[in-house]
Formats: sequence, C-alpha cells, structure tokens
Amino acid sequence: MPTDPFTVLTLDAGGTTLTFQAIRDGQLLGEAFTVPSRCETLDTFLGDLTAGFESLKASAGACDAISFGFPGPADYPSGVIGDLWNMPAFQGGVPLGPILQDHFGVPVHINNDADLFTLGEALHGLIPEVNGQLKAAGNPKRYRHLLGLTLGTGFGAGIVVNGRPLLGDNASGAEIWLMRHKLAPECYAEEGISIRAIRSVYAEKAGIPLQEAPEPRLIAAIALGRLRGHRAAAQEAWRRMGEVAGEAIACALTLVDGLVVLGGGLSAASELFMPTLLGALNGSIRKMDGRELPRLVQHVYDLDRPQDLDAFLRGTPMPIQVPGRSAPLMWDPTKRCGVGRTRLGTSHATALGAYEFAIAAGTTMA
Repeated sequence: MPTDPFTVLTLDAGGTTLTFQAIRDGQLLGEAFTVPSRCETLDTFLGDLTAGFESLKASAGACDAISFGFPGPADYPSGVIGDLWNMPAFQGGVPLGPILQDHFGVPVHINNDADLFTLGEALHGLIPEVNGQLKAAGNPKRYRHLLGLTLGTGFGAGIVVNGRPLLGDNASGAEIWLMRHKLAPECYAEEGISIRAIRSVYAEKAGIPLQEAPEPRLIAAIALGRLRGHRAAAQEAWRRMGEVAGEAIACALTLVDGLVVLGGGLSAASELFMPTLLGALNGSIRKMDGRELPRLVQHVYDLDRPQDLDAFLRGTPMPIQVPGRSAPLMWDPTKRCGVGRTRLGTSHATALGAYEFAIAAGTTMA
C-alpha cells in the first residue's frame, strides 16, 4: 500500500451527469464539479470524460490513480463496459479502463457505483458513526458488515464485509435490482423502486398520462402537502415503493447480516416510504399451515428516528446464570439491524469508496 501522499481522481458516472472529485489522503481537494453526461456517441463521451479528468488533474497538481463508479453490466477488473441501455455509446464492449490508463499513464480502477458508495459509507460514514454511538452508550456490540442501496434512476446495491467490498467472481455481486417485484412477481424489483416507478404510480393513480407526471421531488412535495397536486396518488407512489423495497431488502438481509444505508436521489424522501419499508422488514412470513413467524431474524430500527436509535443503542441486555459461576453472564436476546440514510451524501461516499479501493489495490498498473 502507498505511504506517501496519494492523490486519486474520482468520478460518479451516470446517464445524466458526471461528477468529478479529487481526493488526497482521504480529504477532498477543492470542490467537486458536475457536467452533463453526453453519451450519444462514444467519441463525445470519451472527450467529456478525459476533459473532466484533465481539469481535475490540473487543479489537484498530481494524479497517482483514477478510480470511479460506472454503471454495468461490465467486466470491472478488466475495465470493459458492456451494453448499457441508458448510455447508447456503450455497446459491444468498450475498454474504458485501458483507454484511460493509456491516456493518463496511471492505474485505473472501475467498479459499480453502488459498491463504491457502500465502501465509502462502511469506512467513513454510517458504520463508524453507529459504532461510535454504541461505544458512547456503553454497548459492546460493533458492526462490520453493510448493505448499501442506491435509489434513483435504478435500484443498485453493494455489500461490504469486514471492510472489503463483496464484488463476486463475475464482478456481479449484489445485483439486487433483479430480485422479484413483490407486487408484480413477473417483473424485477427495480420496476417498483426507481424514478420511473414513482412517476408511473402517480400517473396511474392521478389518472393522467405518464408524460405529465412530475419528477419525484415534486411528487414528494405533493405527498407532504407542500405543493398542489393529487396528494393521495403521491402518497401511494411512495408507499408502494417502500413495500417493494422492503421485501427486496428483507431477502438481502437473510444473507447479509449487517446495517443498511440508503443513498441516491429518492432516499431524500425516506420519511414517505420508510414506515412501509420498516413494516415489511419487521413484518411476518407464514408456514404452510398458516402459522406466522417474523420476516427476519433481526429486528430492524430506523437509525434516523430518535426513539428507534435509542432502542437500537440500548438493546435488551439481561443476566443469565451460568452453573458454577458466581457472576451472571450478560446476554442480549434481540438481534438488531439498523437502516439509515447516507451520512456522507451519495456522491461523496462514492468518491471516498473509489479512493479507498484504489488505496487497497496499490499503484501497480495492469
């Protein structure tokens, strides 16, 4: 691992915008800047990408590595991007990593943006914050695993286990968007957890054409009574998203036993969908004979709700007697999970995750 001051150029890339940030020794250098993502042709996109990194390099004064999040499908270790439905310039396999590596002469690391977002929150955001709160409360429990979810144009996820991203043998770990849609089992979950899903449900319930449906931030304002519109339709759009997301997260938590962090633009409306989401996570599931049992082994708390956070930090410790010992053993029978919004901001967390990934990979060029 590098020991000298290490400068990484990072990018949070999507079909709408490209956000560039430079990081040195874990600290941002200057302000991040965002440019439109013009991906109609590959030459146009590559021109914007290299110009952005050149500008970032000039302002940083150095560049030891480039590391950034990019949509898939992709062969991330090789830096080859596959066919992207929302970025038409990427078809047939584009060696984006090697192109940038040859241009800048430094190692280039590309990963799924949700993986990097989760890594940033695991090392600098939600996990250290929660573990610090547990320590301050005198609770010996600590968390090391994190499920990160990005809610926006699509529904993405990342998993970090003991500080390391779980990428998978095919660089296809945490493809949560392909879980089944709870309310439409023939569809995948992203159809119910995305910008298009919020607009579609609002249009349906309000009885208007889809093209007339407002953007989710406006639908959130309508649901909260801050803007005129079809309030019941707006509330149903967010409620339904919470139900679909809750089931997908529940399925994931049966395998990933840790905290959950929410990022992406739609997470800003968490007050509208979190009650339904938590209801699904803390709900029940049935045996064939009709008897019910909890949906999850863990009880899930809203870490952004003070009373939930207090209960989460306290736990339910109780003494049990061990035969032959004079002092009782303290035992907490309640397995606990917490869900919270990004502590860093989605782009900042993604940038820090990209930086940490480059640091872990070292400076050797492939």
